[in-house]
Amino acid sequence: MTRPAPAIVILGNGSLATAQKIQQLYPHALIHGLAGRVEGADRSYQEFGATLRELYQQDIPIIALCAAGIVIRTLAPLLLEKGAEPPVLAIAEDGSAVVPLLGGLGGVNVLAREIAAGLNVTAAITTSGELRFGTCLLNPPSGYTLGDLEQGKRFVSDLLAGETVRIEGSAPWLAQAKLPEDDQARLAVHVGHAEREPAANELMIYPRSVLVAVSAAVVDLSVAIGEALHQAKVAVQSVACLLACETEMASPALREAAFELGVPLRFADGADGVRALARRMIGQPAVICGDDTIAIAVAEQPLDPLQIGRARGRLAVIGLGPGAAELMAPAVKAELACANDVLGYETYVRMAGPFRADQVMHCTDNREEMQRARHAFELAAQGRSVVVVSSGDPGVFAMAAAVLEALHESSEASWHNVDLQILPGISASLATAAQAGAPLGHDFCVLSLSDNLKPWSIIEKRLDLAAQADLALAFYNPISRARPWQLACALEIVGKHRKPATPVVLGRDIGRPGQTLRVTTLDQLTPEQVDMRTMVLIGSSTTCVFPRVEGGQWVYTPRWYK
Repeated sequence: MTRPAPAIVILGNGSLATAQKIQQLYPHALIHGLAGRVEGADRSYQEFGATLRELYQQDIPIIALCAAGIVIRTLAPLLLEKGAEPPVLAIAEDGSAVVPLLGGLGGVNVLAREIAAGLNVTAAITTSGELRFGTCLLNPPSGYTLGDLEQGKRFVSDLLAGETVRIEGSAPWLAQAKLPEDDQARLAVHVGHAEREPAANELMIYPRSVLVAVSAAVVDLSVAIGEALHQAKVAVQSVACLLACETEMASPALREAAFELGVPLRFADGADGVRALARRMIGQPAVICGDDTIAIAVAEQPLDPLQIGRARGRLAVIGLGPGAAELMAPAVKAELACANDVLGYETYVRMAGPFRADQVMHCTDNREEMQRARHAFELAAQGRSVVVVSSGDPGVFAMAAAVLEALHESSEASWHNVDLQILPGISASLATAAQAGAPLGHDFCVLSLSDNLKPWSIIEKRLDLAAQADLALAFYNPISRARPWQLACALEIVGKHRKPATPVVLGRDIGRPGQTLRVTTLDQLTPEQVDMRTMVLIGSSTTCVFPRVEGGQWVYTPRWYK
């Protein structure tokens, strides 16, 4: 699988020039700068330790421009067994030193050498095998995979102790290494796709040169694939990808089989059957075996799955939260990082950035939800990874419902085959409530006062019933230039069932620069205090207010009921 672009993490402006030089080597990498101390970073963060640990847990390579000791102490609680970590490097602020710290089996030394060459310095490589032989046998390049890590460790240890080695099979990268080769050597590196037990002194390296074309109709697909590979005497480690007919894109069995094999799942027009599909994708010369339910194609060289068929399109509807980067869910950040296309109201799309040069932004007016949803499906049906952006939570007066409505109305099979995901965010009502304390701490009701998509008579009825039920209330879209009278009408309805002293919280742009929070009462609230960017929270009969020691007030609704 392709590793994500590295994150370049800096603590001050003194590191920015070096970070930008490194970014030129990895155009998809983003520079993360400490808020208040770095200007010009792609993303800001509030706490160095939390940011580094979050990146590490997301398996994102880390290039930290700071002392190595800071990085080590920060990540120490997360360190697992060797081989499980992403690459982690410490770089001197002025670029004079490049130190690989973690991820020896994840390519950290390759990154270190690339960065060092870009900075015109020498990487501080300490791995004995790489220093001696110029390559890491335990971390083959893309297109190859190691058979057994533990056996590999013993193998490299023997080589370092003075043993010689013979190479069996073809691997151009090994020919360029400085291995002590001898045709009569006891140790052997065997490169090949055949399934067999390794000899006692043999290191197995498998080229990813095998494509398995399958039909989703096969019972117990994962087991059947394993049996077919065994019968063909093909090692499962050599499988580069699974290939299926595009009409079977939505098959859970296919997804599960690809997941268990740890390989990509690709699709193509399979009108001629599985064997023909495999032959068409591999071309000649290729060895094809199997029947028209599972066909195995073996190429002469490692395969690039990205050049075979296409991926299943993905459409993720995401919630940015209230606006602050630290309040955005990690899953949402990861989805944005791998997107090909980002669609949404321009203000929200800009909030979701910055974006790489290869990512396409499709910005539209805030009233074009259905056109945006249909466009998103058109793009995803082409095999692209698409994100539709909402502020707050996408399922609360936002794009998730519009996307599902577009899909519900469509009979286009390619749209229904898209991998559709809804990723939550912190809704504006919850973000405002958290700033104030817990005004929604008991039963509450969320309403939009906009009558663009529903009649005002329905809003009035729901307001009256919710107020009668003594629910705390959260008002979205409370007022606009086109609807200047509706908030006053809503407050009049609520006032029939609430005391004048009922606490009210007004949160404007919560989670964004310039946010304001105000606590008032129902009888003191006027429409002039509110605009379209204000969240209005009205307490129930039990909602309480008391002073904060640093100024202002806490507001909460007890969990009990009088």
